Amino acid sequence: MSNGSKIILLVEDNPDDEELTRRALKKNNILNELVVARDGVEALDYLFGTGGHAGRDLEVMPTLVLLDLKLPKVEGLEVLRRMRDNPRTRAIPVVVLTSSKEEQDLARSYSIGINSYIRKPVDFEQFMEAVRQLGLYWLVLNEPPPAALTAR
Repeated sequence: MSNGSKIILLVEDNPDDEELTRRALKKNNILNELVVARDGVEALDYLFGTGGHAGRDLEVMPTLVLLDLKLPKVEGLEVLRRMRDNPRTRAIPVVVLTSSKEEQDLARSYSIGINSYIRKPVDFEQFMEAVRQLGLYWLVLNEPPPAALTAR
């Protein structure tokens, strides 16, 4: 289930959740490169080649973004809004992976254009299964958008 050319961008500020996600990916043999952004600003810098990621090759974009909503500096919904407003990032699949149980977060996420919304299960086995299914669907089964949609 691995493909080294498909990058996953994990936007997560909680080190425990980051480690849990890494372990779940590895245990499920999802060996894709994992880029971690620990706040909304870092995520936007990576996606748009600014700040600490200035000069990054913007031809290489993530195949999937796993986005937490409750982030420092710039919240997850604003990261999503900026992604959907930009032609380069508009078609990248975004899966919200959050512990938020607020219905307004769910509604706002879909209205801005997420592809999927998953509440982080507290149980590790449930989390492992959720990550396995995410990897299988978004990295193996799903057909990514044509390059023409993500070109400048």
